[in-house]
Amino acid sequence: MGKAVRDLSKYRLETRLALAGRDPARFDGAVGPPVHRTTTIVLPEVSDLYDKPIKTYGLDGMAVQEALCEALVAVEGGAGAVLAPSGLGACTLALLSVAEAGGEVLVTDSVYGPTRRFCDTLLKRFGVGVRYYDPRIGGGIAKLIGANTKAVFMESPGSLTFEVQDAPAIADAARARGVATIIDNTWSAGVHFKPFAHGIDYSVQALTKYQLGHADAFMGAVLAGAPQGWARVRACYKQLGLGAAPDDAYLVLRGLRTMALRLRHQGEAALEIAHFLESRSEVARVLHPALPTHPDHAVWKRDFTGASGVFAVVLKPVAEGRLAAMLEGLDLFAMGFSWGGYESLIIPCDRGLVRTAAPWRAEGPLLRLSIGLEHPADLIADLEAGFSRLAN
Repeated sequence: MGKAVRDLSKYRLETRLALAGRDPARFDGAVGPPVHRTTTIVLPEVSDLYDKPIKTYGLDGMAVQEALCEALVAVEGGAGAVLAPSGLGACTLALLSVAEAGGEVLVTDSVYGPTRRFCDTLLKRFGVGVRYYDPRIGGGIAKLIGANTKAVFMESPGSLTFEVQDAPAIADAARARGVATIIDNTWSAGVHFKPFAHGIDYSVQALTKYQLGHADAFMGAVLAGAPQGWARVRACYKQLGLGAAPDDAYLVLRGLRTMALRLRHQGEAALEIAHFLESRSEVARVLHPALPTHPDHAVWKRDFTGASGVFAVVLKPVAEGRLAAMLEGLDLFAMGFSWGGYESLIIPCDRGLVRTAAPWRAEGPLLRLSIGLEHPADLIADLEAGFSRLAN
């Protein structure tokens, strides 16, 4: 008789991350699942091909993909997870799973730019209406929900500008009208915010970020709170012909083992650097939800258990040339569009901002920072040198 399945829910995060998705008894005692690089699965009986609920093709995912899905559920909860080839792929999969021609989706105005592009192009071309709403609307979303509204898409905090949404209030309003809710929960890594405990139907994760943690593969996931939602996403996944590469799934699963340690360091370092930036005369505002000065701090404190390593800062007005000198001369911070990895990144964001429901107004340039694994004192020194260039 095999060993009983271990109940991970009684353990703390670090322990769950170390154990999730592991089943040495299945794999000759190996501590990690095998990586099957295969397209074809051969079956011994004719009835196996069509009549049994078994795996018949490698695109459906093998041991390592299954282990990763189990691990994701162990961290964030829910009925099940479906992998996608990228974070954007996870966002689009979730939307396509609930959208209908002739219906509409309500999308936060602070949504990730590529998700917005998908909504404004492919969704609209397929006859799906899209309306954007103020990310701080909270329960007021009820006034926007119409007879043909199929879903509300949230992202909290919002991309680039870090508005924290009142997700429980939005979920309550949507549920009362039978409308599905989706949240891009990448910032919390599924650790600091629990969507299903707040009544949200689907959670999207860009596993490229904190779960992977090493800036060397792409992957995303959609998690569903209920079995019927999981079945709906899996059906859409199969209809679209999506798949997740086994080697990439292995890298994400390996990164997941150390995520708690990395996330703790990056969150603490980011908050230290945010406090430093608040003290600088060149800075107009720091957009970090864990700071008491953030306008949504109370909502963040109510719903989140911690913060990750990504935030933004608004500078006071400065000439473009001086800003370029500051950024291009940084030694530790590099300019790049990703985040959540071991390396610290910084980008100017103003050209990436699109707002139609709640106009963005700022005193000066907007910069987004992703804090990596370097020592915060070294990163602060790098920024101090940058501010010197900004002034000259």
